Order: sequence, then structure tokens, then C-alpha cells
Amino acid sequence: MKIFGFEKLKVWQKSRETSLKIYKATLSFPSEERFGLTSQMRRAAISISSNIAEGTGRHSQKDRARFTEIAYGSALELLNQCILSRDLQFLEKDVYLELRKDLSEITAMLDGLYKSQILVE
Repeated sequence: MKIFGFEKLKVWQKSRETSLKIYKATLSFPSEERFGLTSQMRRAAISISSNIAEGTGRHSQKDRARFTEIAYGSALELLNQCILSRDLQFLEKDVYLELRKDLSEITAMLDGLYKSQILVE
């Protein structure tokens, strides 16, 4: 089985793990949030790793960098949603803090990846 380049990236691996945590955390959200915050958080989480993966398939560094920017934006969107979820008491404090730590690491890694992509050209 072929292993694609994005699968080797630590930032993709971390964002994938965080997506799984988001799915588990949102299982306990109120049912009326199924099409609201639950859906939004899951889509934002998936968007991070998906944009990293899609970006690696692009031929130009500029295109790769753009998908990295989109992944970064999705990470910030997800952080905002985690903050809101904590405010609404949908997330326990320890789960919130773990997700916040994960997203801080992901954004730092995405920043490094972006800088490496724009410095090449």
C-alpha cells in the first residue's frame, strides 16, 4: 500500500488525532446542536487535515501554501468553536484545555509549514 507524503507530516497526524477527539467530545453535545455547533466543529476539524492533504497534491509551492493557510484558518475557526462550547458548558474544562493545547500545536506546525513553502520560491 502506498503511503502518501501528507501521511508522513506530523501536522497532518496531529490534526487527524484532534478530529477524532472532536468527534468524541461532540457526542455529548445537546441533540439540538446536531446540525449546529456539532456539525460545524466536526467540519472545521476535518477541514484542517483535508486541506493539508489536498495541498500536498498541488504542483506549485504557492498553491501548497494557500491550502496551508486554509488549514490554519480552519484551526482558528475550530478554536473559536471550542471556546464557545466551553462557554455554553458543552465541553468539560479538561477536554477544552486539551483541545486548545492540540490546536496551539497544530497552528504552530502549520505556521512552520507555511513559512517553508513560501521561502522555497
